[in-house]
Amino acid sequence: MVLHCPVLDHGSVPVRHRLLAIAVAAVWGVNFLAIHASLDQFPPFFLVALRFALIALPTVLLVPRPRVPVRWLIGYGLGFGVAQFTFLYAGMAAGLPTGLASLVLQASGPFTLALGAVLLRERVNGRQWLGIAVAIIGMAVVGVARAQAAGLVPFLLVLAGGLGWAFGNLASRMAQAPNPLHFTLWMSVVVPVPMLALSLVFEGPEQILASLATSLAPSAVPAWIGLAYTCLIGTAVGSGIWTWLLARHPAGVVAPFSMLVPVAGIITAALVLGERPSGLELAGGLVVVAGVMIGALRQAGPGGRALSAGRPGWGRWDRPRRPAVAVPPHAGADRPPSA
Repeated sequence: MVLHCPVLDHGSVPVRHRLLAIAVAAVWGVNFLAIHASLDQFPPFFLVALRFALIALPTVLLVPRPRVPVRWLIGYGLGFGVAQFTFLYAGMAAGLPTGLASLVLQASGPFTLALGAVLLRERVNGRQWLGIAVAIIGMAVVGVARAQAAGLVPFLLVLAGGLGWAFGNLASRMAQAPNPLHFTLWMSVVVPVPMLALSLVFEGPEQILASLATSLAPSAVPAWIGLAYTCLIGTAVGSGIWTWLLARHPAGVVAPFSMLVPVAGIITAALVLGERPSGLELAGGLVVVAGVMIGALRQAGPGGRALSAGRPGWGRWDRPRRPAVAVPPHAGADRPPSA
């Protein structure tokens, strides 16, 4: 089944929008350190349920439900919330290093580009495909390195989390939420019940109760700080801006910026946790970032003038053209994020 997705912005991506995407990447990079701290106290599936329950409760009481089709709200919650974090937290709990997890999860970029082209009919140019191909090679190098280190299963779990994120990206794109922050907050309402069910089945009531019983000890303070960061900064702020960007640009334009997340993730993990990726893992990470740069940097024409790719997609950074037809107010690329 092929879904139709109207292109909201036929022009290029303004500099301020690119800077917002980079800022979200930095926020999400540090988020992996916060997750690591929380996993020291809580089992992974229950931690996901707790994280989103803490957001969902005030959301239901205080935030108006977004004016979007319910199917896309549920789809975003199941993809971005349930699938992504189920596999991410499970992979990190199974032993994938924090900084490396921040890298592997960025497979959502290639996944989103491919799924956007197939399911949403978003046009993809050759430069985009080349950048994504380079990034995939980098991911493959990291996978080989983890296989040599006897850590392939955690790697594959987090890779599956990237696929879940990609489906969430497409649901967000289809929703075209007029208030992205409200949409992001209400997505959290979808997550706690299925995650609590998974926790009860796979982790059991005893493990859940034991984590709660010791959660007020001084040793649990870093876990609560990490949980506060993931709720307020990582989800409410980071995901809100990300959704705002996805509502204004094709998924293939925004998603590749997520592959810059491991820059912050690996640096913070090295500084705080003393993690040091192997040479092969680091080489794979550099190849991934190179793929981002190939796809995102504008192409210079004669005289150094930037050339447009000629269609929406990753790499069109030239000045926006005036649209030939009226654009809905919520699709205007120059509007600030909604509160």
